[in-house]
Amino acid sequence: MKLLLKKKPRNVTIIEGFPGFGLIGTIATEFLMEHLKMEKIGTIEMDEIPAMVAIHQNKVIDPVSVHYNKEYNIVILHAINIGKDLGWKIADVVLQLAKELNAKEIISLEGVGSPNPDAGRVFFYSNGLGASNQELSKFAKPLMEGIIVGVTGALLAKDVKTSLVAFFAEAQSNLPDSKAAAEIIKALDAYTGLNVDPKPLLKQAEAFEGKLKGILEKSQKAERIQEDKKLSYVG
Repeated sequence: MKLLLKKKPRNVTIIEGFPGFGLIGTIATEFLMEHLKMEKIGTIEMDEIPAMVAIHQNKVIDPVSVHYNKEYNIVILHAINIGKDLGWKIADVVLQLAKELNAKEIISLEGVGSPNPDAGRVFFYSNGLGASNQELSKFAKPLMEGIIVGVTGALLAKDVKTSLVAFFAEAQSNLPDSKAAAEIIKALDAYTGLNVDPKPLLKQAEAFEGKLKGILEKSQKAERIQEDKKLSYVG
């Protein structure tokens, strides 16, 4: 697993969104990249997943890519496919990125399951090295109970020396949930002052969900085909 950067801005805020419950992180970072002027500055190469990329509207979509916005000095980690059981390794790469860019903060965007589909609530967790819980409570509720898996879970479990704040939106199901992603964008916007209006995300919800669902389904199908071929060679 390699972090490849063609530019190294300093003192940035890193916003990461990896595929998780409701695809909240992926949808939110996708939306941010469409509504902010972003420059692709790197990728994360992973030998652990099949060699494949998605193509959408004649553009290559990397499994994990790194993008930069100069106006707000933010770096966005956008992920479509991270394979299986790679949370710990990818978390290490995120921390490597934070070190190389001298990041002042890492913000994780994630989804959590909700028994009430219309809840629309956003929660937070902080490692206490940045904004206080009192300050963060203006934008979200503290997460008192929950199980966090994947990259965000690995980051929360590590001894991170950088300020780390995670926002969690209640999602309806494990299917793409743009409404919940819009709620997390609201909290993120209030916290960071990015001036990103989440209303277009609600209008584009069906298109966003269809696009991401289609890319993921094709990636998963390609993985199954490759695995079947591998088994046939062995057999």
